[in-house]
Formats: sequence, structure tokens, C-alpha cells
Amino acid sequence: MSAKRVAVRGTWQTLERRRWRELGFSLGLMALLAWLLNGMGFFEAGRLIQGAFNLARFAHEMFPPDVRILPTITGALLETIQMAFAGTILGFLLSFPLGVLGSRTLFPAGVVAVVRFLVAAIRTVPSLLWAVLMVIVVGLGPLAGTLALAFYTVGYLAKLYAELFEAIDPEILEAMRGVGAKRRHLIRFVLWPESANAILSQLLFMLEYNVRASTVLGLVGAGGIGFYMQAYLGTMAYSRLTTVLLAVLLLVIGMDALSAWVRRRYLLHP
Repeated sequence: MSAKRVAVRGTWQTLERRRWRELGFSLGLMALLAWLLNGMGFFEAGRLIQGAFNLARFAHEMFPPDVRILPTITGALLETIQMAFAGTILGFLLSFPLGVLGSRTLFPAGVVAVVRFLVAAIRTVPSLLWAVLMVIVVGLGPLAGTLALAFYTVGYLAKLYAELFEAIDPEILEAMRGVGAKRRHLIRFVLWPESANAILSQLLFMLEYNVRASTVLGLVGAGGIGFYMQAYLGTMAYSRLTTVLLAVLLLVIGMDALSAWVRRRYLLHP
């Protein structure tokens, strides 16, 4: 048998083993999923049938929407937008310097470790729990929601920015250091220009996310449209709840369109 045939046969056997490993992994994953779903009652036919009837009854009570409440909820929608915008910008102003401090290419390991631990601790707390904490600290209202979104934004953007800054070509940084550039010069003339597109893109994504997140902060008294969602759920006024949900949907679609326009208008394209 020629060396070429041996090589081809060896390659084929390697591919076959890899295929069986991948098949075994896929089957194991599906078995794990089935076991988890079974433990949750996913395969209980009676429970699913009853759930379908409940869903149908709930959907019937949600329509038609009660549009008479639109003047009532308009102010809450505007408050939701204000919370999302202010919380996002405030969070960005805090996360950018933390992202710089968390970059190993600019600061020593000790500083990076402390900053990254702080950011990880902030990111561990979900936005709704931040809202509860801020309500305790500053009381009910949109200020609590704004601060909650700001902390949540810091937890994510600071991590993303730190990793983004570390991905910058180290040769550029070394070249700048070689001509006597200080750390502040590296931030101003290397980090910012090289990362501007990604920074803005991630900021816009966070604004979109915070618009969605701010709609539920009112459930714990942190302002916004969530207050009315909770009220209509509690009183089983489902047709009014539908109006609120449709208004939120339009708000989210509008924010997505605005974000897409800003990306097209201001992001630099190669």
C-alpha cells in the first residue's frame, strides 16, 4: 500500500472518529436536556393541555386593547425613556475609565485585578435587584431606576471596554511609548481612535437594552411604565395591559430604528 493511500486512510479514520465523537456529544446533550425538561414537568400532557386552555383564556381577555388609557401612560413612557437614556450615559461615563483601568496593556496587574473584581461584583447583581437597592437608598421614583440602570450598565460596558482595549495592537502602543507618549496620550490618541466605532456600537446596544429593562423597574417602585404594568396585572385589567405592552413594543421598535440610524450616520466605515 502506498504512502499516499495510508495517509488518506488515516485521515478518513480521523474524520470518522471525530464524527462519532460529535454524534456522541450531541446525543448526550439531548439526553441531558430531556432529563432537565422531564424534571420540570415538560412532558406532563395534562399540565400542558391545561396550560394551553389558560393561555387561550388569558389571550381572549387581553383583546381588544383598551386605548382609553393612552393619555394616562404617555407620561410613564416618557419617564421610561428618560431613565434609560440618563442611566446609560451615566453608566458609560463610569464604565469608560473603569475599562481603561482594567486593561492589562496600560496598568499593572494589581490595579487590573482590583478593577475587574469590582466590575464583576457589579455585574453579578441583576438590574431588578439594583432597582430594589436604589429604592431603599433614594426612595421611590425614576431616580432609583436611573441609578439602577447606571450600575447595570457599568457592570457590562466596563468589562467589554477592558477587553476591547486589550485587543488593540500592542505594537502601536509600544511605538507610541517609544516616542515618549504618556499613559494619557495613549488613551487619547490610540485607545479612543482605534476603538471609537466599537465603543459607540456597544453604547447604543446598551441603550436599547436599558429601554427594555427600564419597562419592568416600575414593578418595584423605580419609576417608568412598569408601575402601570403591575397595577393592571394586579387588578386583572388585561385589555389595559395589552395597551401597555403594545406601547412598549412601539417604543422598542422606535429605539431600534433610531439606533440603526445613528450607526449608519456616525459610525466610521472602512
